[in-house]
Amino acid sequence: MMAESNKNNRLHGVYAEFMTVDSLLTASRRIRDAGYKKIDAFTPFPVHGIDEALGIKPTVLPWIALCGGLTGTVTALVMQIWMNSIDYPYIISGKPYISLPAFMPVAFELTVLFASFGAFFGMWALNGLPRFSNPMFSDPRFDRATDDRFFLFIDAKDSRFNESGVHKLLGETGSEHVSAIYEDDTPNRIPSPILIFVGVLMALSIIPALIVAKMRVTKSDSPRFHIFYDMDFSPAKDMQQVSTLFADGRAMRPDVAGTVSRGQLNQDLDFMTGIDIEELSRVDLPRAQKLARAYSPSAMLDDESDDPAADAEAPAIAETPAVAETAEAETVDEPKTATVTETAPVQTETEKPAETAPAAETAASDAQTAAAATETETSQESAAAATTPAVDTTPWLKENPLAMTSEVLAKGQQQFEIYCAVCHGANGSGNGLVNRRAQKILSTTWTPPSSLHDDAILLDKYPDGKLFSTITNGIRKMPGYGSQIMVQDRWAIVGYVRALQQSQNASLDLVPESMRKQIEEEKMTIDKALAEQAEAEKKRAEEAAKSASK
Repeated sequence: MMAESNKNNRLHGVYAEFMTVDSLLTASRRIRDAGYKKIDAFTPFPVHGIDEALGIKPTVLPWIALCGGLTGTVTALVMQIWMNSIDYPYIISGKPYISLPAFMPVAFELTVLFASFGAFFGMWALNGLPRFSNPMFSDPRFDRATDDRFFLFIDAKDSRFNESGVHKLLGETGSEHVSAIYEDDTPNRIPSPILIFVGVLMALSIIPALIVAKMRVTKSDSPRFHIFYDMDFSPAKDMQQVSTLFADGRAMRPDVAGTVSRGQLNQDLDFMTGIDIEELSRVDLPRAQKLARAYSPSAMLDDESDDPAADAEAPAIAETPAVAETAEAETVDEPKTATVTETAPVQTETEKPAETAPAAETAASDAQTAAAATETETSQESAAAATTPAVDTTPWLKENPLAMTSEVLAKGQQQFEIYCAVCHGANGSGNGLVNRRAQKILSTTWTPPSSLHDDAILLDKYPDGKLFSTITNGIRKMPGYGSQIMVQDRWAIVGYVRALQQSQNASLDLVPESMRKQIEEEKMTIDKALAEQAEAEKKRAEEAAKSASK
């Protein structure tokens, strides 16, 4: 029995001690059948079937976790809809503003997080935690609950509890020891040093928040303290920034010269470059040869290769008369790596680099001498061009090689909305979401995108091949998309851009004959309404003038 000093305290309950698991389960079932509800068992290891033996009902904790999970799902969806569709509408990869499949990852994460919080804190609430002491701890015999003894406890708060009756009932279960437990009489007041320490700690924790708040609303001439210096001053560069690491000053690096995506070498050079290669071979043979090497797998072989298979794989440019004659005249061996430095994607207008001569150490033939002379002339012409406006002499393809079907235009529209609309706008006016955002934050490094409806970009001044090359290789601060968009899709984008231009500058001749009469009637109706509106405004102005004169 408990010490006499504890008997003056309020009774907490009665426990019985058992030696084996079977005796504990038997006693638990008997106490349960006797109608007791507030009972508990303490064992040194989990006991299978103890919940059923004690009559413990299913907890509501799963429902709390379910409500937490649903709250997390709703929170994630509302948050993303607000951020992406209302506060800052932004089209990402052509998806709509409200794209539930794209919202699922965040929704899943918050569902798991909130469900975990519900299960964790719900368990605390249902168990009445935190509790730093239990009256059972005051009995020395209870220490063996973690070793080799099993205890069955009946709470004094049970509606059927009667101390003498409980002692008798537990004694009949075969328990070797039955004892009453009284409420702990030790002081429950928290020591004042601990309260002082907690108070001081809470007061000190406010100081960092006050410092941060002050720094957000004030200005200082002194630099802030950098905890992670390398992260605050990372050498990494964002898009459209200047870098001193490269000769061209651009942080964004273009693709390696001659880079072509896999599966895109199954077309002729005209289709892959947007240039009439046969015409280019007549006006600029070195450049045509470089394009041939850049887009041909056989370009990595030496010029004197005797491999018939390699000769069979030579590009279409080698079959033109001008190139074939020059190929026979050139007999100088070039290093295999020379083709990597020579090949370059098609450049547009001011971005076309000056061509450099091959780095061959044993160049002694007449062909190389002529090439060196050509390079010297080219360098002089480039220096002169720096002071005069550049004239584009590239023989661009004037027409799109793809047949303009509804499927092609639909594909072009899809790719345009994914890659182009964010800057150029859905209608090609040059005022896309990114441009509007840059103007809103007054970005000083932002170059506004061109309107696709400007006269300089229309078909008569900007051929389809040149527009294709611009999409492929970029221009000014616009990056090239040759590595991201398939060749056929780039031509489809060109077709869709032309359709956009015609939609803004269309004439009646472009409308099918079956629809012209309807459009003319609608135009007459609109003109009539506008005329009536103008006449009514004129009358109101005259009446107002008469009233003012009176």
